[in-house]
Amino acid sequence: MELNLPRYDFNISKDECGRATIWDRLRRKYVALTPEEWVRQHFTRFLIEERGFPEGLMANEVSLTQNGIHRRCDTLIADKTGEPLAIVEYKAPSVAVTQRTFDQIARYNMVLRAKFLMVSNGITHYCCHMDYKTNNYHFLPDIPFYQLLANDE
Repeated sequence: MELNLPRYDFNISKDECGRATIWDRLRRKYVALTPEEWVRQHFTRFLIEERGFPEGLMANEVSLTQNGIHRRCDTLIADKTGEPLAIVEYKAPSVAVTQRTFDQIARYNMVLRAKFLMVSNGITHYCCHMDYKTNNYHFLPDIPFYQLLANDE
């Protein structure tokens, strides 16, 4: 399926039941190849290869607990001290990015308090900067380079 991201080569295989799987280089294992996973794999490669995000500071499917409820953040990106810098929420290309999507990532961010939130369905991508001093946020015009995010105060 066509995405609004560069094309990359991936290791795609089949599991014992014949279902398609894709190698997740961050989790270091094959995972089910769903439309959302296709977006995740492209977007993480885009961040690493096109935007200079350090692979060693990224993790997919990070567990967190909020008000006793176990949740999973799609991708967590840390700064060089290991603190959450950005979190990313993915949707399948057929799923529109809506206010509900931002509400979901905002709930995760209540626990993580990352400086940046990103959302992508592979077609449309958003990045916003959280300003905790003024309790405000603003959208960036594009997905920035890691160096720009990491140097933001």
